[in-house]
Amino acid sequence: MAVTPVGNPYVESSDLVANYPGVSEALAERIDIVGVNPFANAAARDAAIPSPVQGQMCSLNDDNKGYRYDGSAWILFSGAGPANFTNTATGTYTTGGIQYKFLTFTGSGELIVNQAGFADVLIVGGAGAGAFGGGGAGGHLFITNAYLPAGTLAVTVGAGGAAAVNPKSGFPGVASRLDSYFSPGGGGAAAVSDGAGTNGASGGGGGQYSAAGGAGISGIGNNGGAAAASQNSAGGGGGSGAVGSNGAGTNGASGGIGTANSITNVSVTRAAGGGAGGSSVGGAGGSGIGGAGVESGTSNAGTVNTGSGGGGNYTTGRGGAGGSGVVIIRVVV
Repeated sequence: MAVTPVGNPYVESSDLVANYPGVSEALAERIDIVGVNPFANAAARDAAIPSPVQGQMCSLNDDNKGYRYDGSAWILFSGAGPANFTNTATGTYTTGGIQYKFLTFTGSGELIVNQAGFADVLIVGGAGAGAFGGGGAGGHLFITNAYLPAGTLAVTVGAGGAAAVNPKSGFPGVASRLDSYFSPGGGGAAAVSDGAGTNGASGGGGGQYSAAGGAGISGIGNNGGAAAASQNSAGGGGGSGAVGSNGAGTNGASGGIGTANSITNVSVTRAAGGGAGGSSVGGAGGSGIGGAGVESGTSNAGTVNTGSGGGGNYTTGRGGAGGSGVVIIRVVV
């Protein structure tokens, strides 16, 4: 019996009749491994193949999909369909003739995926805290057709940066994550008189005396605004939809706007920058969800589960906390 260049056996005329049973068995076993053998469902496949080998393939008639054994599990190959999770869905809806279900994580947890495949995923990182300037927004990462493997997938919802106890740069936000996909936290605002905002998914606003805003990450955030040349107006925190405004005059700069997304079938804006402190009046929080800046008094936090930056405080430099992030998964039903 000879084999092809890729290892498939075949019968030659020189093979003896006495060897045909062994040759036939070898051919059949090879086909079992490299052929895409059909089964009624996964249970029938597992009963017929109790000990699969890496590279073995099959198809299931109940879902009309092909599977390959990767050495530890059967996974979908070429043409993988929608993923499915077994967690209780937050909601369902139908649009464009397609039915979806979605799951919203407002805190860390686990996503149970019983069918590997594709899903739409929104991951928003925790936002930075304000100081003199406004805090930067957490990253706004939206992925269509993200591949999710079967199993228990860890979900981390990033916390917003905590408000500083003493006048110093605002704390950055914490990244949010779903399995291998993640979105970083926003940068904290500057507090010292000549300090720049810190970098992040979106940058924090500059403090005073023309201090620069922190740098953001293109595609998921923007830069923070710079402070005015005087000490009277700090820079706004960067938002996912726009840079933070620069300080000017005696009014605090506005935070950058956020980004609207309809993954839940309702348009919701998230990841906006915090407004900055000013000697006359504080700057507006971006999109109405970033913390507004103040001249004095109580600082304003970014809205929870939107990844929006905390507002600045001109008098104390102790800005508001950043808003926590969120993770949302949508699959076709």
